[in-house]
Amino acid sequence: MEKTWDDYMNDPDIINEPMGLRITYAMRLKVQDEKKGIPEAVYSAMASKRAEDFLASFGKTLRYDLGR
Repeated sequence: MEKTWDDYMNDPDIINEPMGLRITYAMRLKVQDEKKGIPEAVYSAMASKRAEDFLASFGKTLRYDLGR
């Protein structure tokens, strides 16, 4: 069974943290679970695609020029 966001937010290891830290820790736990068994290069490509799709939904594109 896949964990829900509430499962991550109510993880016993982070439940007593201030809300801002709980959100950060829950996101980290979710990413760790997503990355299990996936090579880093594949996960990185998946994350980039999600970011591009998210920005595209607002009519934006990613720029990789890094200020050059």
